Amino acid sequence: MNNVPKMKIGIVAVSRDCFPESLAVNRRKALVAAYAAKYDAADIYECPVCIVESEIHMQQALEDIKAAGCNALCVYLGNFGPEISETMLAEKFDGPKMFVAAAEESQADLLDGRGDAYCGMLNASYNLALRNVKAYIPEYPVGTAEECADMINEFLPIARAIYGLANLKIFSFGPRPKNFFACNAPIKQLYNLGVEIEENSELDLFEAFNNHAGDPRIKEVAADMAKELGAGNKKPEVLEKLAQYEITLLDWVEANKGSRQFVAIAGKCWPAFQTQFGFVPCYVNSRLTGRGIPVSCEVDIYGVLSEFIGTCVSEDAVTLLDINNSVPADMYKESIEGKFPYTHKDTFMGFHCGNTCSSKLAFCEMKYQKIMARNLPIEVTNGTLEGDILPGDITFFRLQSTSDNILRAYVAEGEVLDVRTKSFGAIGVFAIKEMGRFYRHVLVEKNYPHHGAVAFGHFGKSIFEVLKYIGVAYDEIGYNQPKSLPYPSENPFA
Repeated sequence: MNNVPKMKIGIVAVSRDCFPESLAVNRRKALVAAYAAKYDAADIYECPVCIVESEIHMQQALEDIKAAGCNALCVYLGNFGPEISETMLAEKFDGPKMFVAAAEESQADLLDGRGDAYCGMLNASYNLALRNVKAYIPEYPVGTAEECADMINEFLPIARAIYGLANLKIFSFGPRPKNFFACNAPIKQLYNLGVEIEENSELDLFEAFNNHAGDPRIKEVAADMAKELGAGNKKPEVLEKLAQYEITLLDWVEANKGSRQFVAIAGKCWPAFQTQFGFVPCYVNSRLTGRGIPVSCEVDIYGVLSEFIGTCVSEDAVTLLDINNSVPADMYKESIEGKFPYTHKDTFMGFHCGNTCSSKLAFCEMKYQKIMARNLPIEVTNGTLEGDILPGDITFFRLQSTSDNILRAYVAEGEVLDVRTKSFGAIGVFAIKEMGRFYRHVLVEKNYPHHGAVAFGHFGKSIFEVLKYIGVAYDEIGYNQPKSLPYPSENPFA
């Protein structure tokens, strides 16, 4: 993935001056050794210049981890820790940060070997709040060297997403299509998140596309498309136009990303796109998303923002799908009931015209866009990548700003079932426990649009932590609650 941050976490140990410094030194060394034994040692950097006990030490450590190229920070409480300088370090560091604390090692060493970091974490959290500093604190942030190493590794995908958002530019082209008010995109919250946005006219994009006519790279890209599609290349006549469009988008973001390291695209595909460009862009969207540059359909800005979070967390391709249609009763009876542990209301179909990359499809063919072709000549609707989505674990999620500028999100884990859809587009039969209740009391109740981002794997834990870190209120993060936990809006007598 060439559009995802590579993180290097600086580990800085801290010590309160009335505790033996050796406690923090030895525990830091043990932590680093434990990480290297289990994970990639390149993920971390051990700050060797000092144990932070004072503001001067804080400055020395900050300069050292910056010089080492660290873009994330782990403050490690080897003992109680100095609440002022340790939280000042987090305040001064420009990047994602976490706090973890050392557990006591043995009952045989509870005199000079007792560190009291369990207590120190309370003071650290209080001081972070005083400074308005956000930091990731694990569910249980006190552990052995091995346990803290696991916590740091779990921080990696969270840090990637947070760092990525702070260095992201979203390019949008054109207003939303008619009747798509649900995909509203108040940009104030984008700026609050540190995300830059460049809104462009689709006419500007059309001009840039026309200026790429005859580009010498077109034939090479078209050949690569044909190779990827293989036997599914049912529309070879449109590949050079699609290649021209792909080159146009890549050149646009490269020329306009400015100071930002990472990019995402909220594109348009109708109502005038097909007749003017002469194709639909779904397949190109799928190819860029497969490389780590997420592209949303229908100028869904918060949809592509969600996709980018999923890309950073999973380091894999994501997709954006309509939470589209119910599973027919006869399909459920024939292919799901008794074979999978889901009720009929746990299932639904996720669909979009053809934007899911080929690596996430069980089979695929280049086709025309069936819905658009009901009103237009088929030849201008070519360009979709159709096929059933691969069965396996998924996470369905979305971050959204409401029209009154409130950040809201949902996340639910489930799976794509190994069931033929017998339909069109990029589509799958999805199952999420208690989906029926989740649909009514989160998606409908909280006014979410029909688009949801899909990550291929179970990443709910990391995505939930990202949402908390960036400031989504706890009561604004929806999830598929079990039957034993009613939703606030759920009728207890129903």
